[in-house]
Amino acid sequence: MRERKKRRTRDALIREALELFTTQGYERTTVDEIADAVEVSQRTFFRYFASKEEVAFAVQQMVEERFVHALAQRPPDEGPFDAMRNAVLCAWDTIGEAIAEVVPVELHLSTFRMIESTPALLAAHLRRSAEMEETVSRIVADREGLDVDEDPRPRIAVAAFSAAMRVTAQMWGRGTDQSLAAIRELTERYLDHLNPALALRWRDGSPS
Repeated sequence: MRERKKRRTRDALIREALELFTTQGYERTTVDEIADAVEVSQRTFFRYFASKEEVAFAVQQMVEERFVHALAQRPPDEGPFDAMRNAVLCAWDTIGEAIAEVVPVELHLSTFRMIESTPALLAAHLRRSAEMEETVSRIVADREGLDVDEDPRPRIAVAAFSAAMRVTAQMWGRGTDQSLAAIRELTERYLDHLNPALALRWRDGSPS
């Protein structure tokens, strides 16, 4: 019962924080406002989160962990790009329910757009992305039996994959359909262009 209560309090803090961030702005929101919205003390907030930044990325952290877990479960005979592609699509197929247990999916997607438009959070997002790339590079290297510090291919492959994911997120953010289904479909479509985009010549083929 105690663990359930702690989980409910944590989820409530995330939900109220993201609501405030997306409606009145990250910089204008204080920890006291978040705590007051949940009717807890500032001290309680800091039991769960070290900072506003940490709570802003709490759901994103869950999404990233889901992807890392899915990648670790991919069959060993899949090549690096196929393993990462299938892992991210598998994560998108199952993450909706997990997100919805914490916050409305629409709120998570709004938070993503808010992060992209908030300089302080965008800088943190880029730092976190670099850390995530290093984690995934080591997973890919282990899958292929390589030393990531001796063979550059895992980091290069993950960098290319991450770049495709960033383009996907940017194009989704500019579109009119900003649902979870839309970003999942766009993710699949753009990742399917990754290998052709790395081909030596483009003129011999036609875009699909």
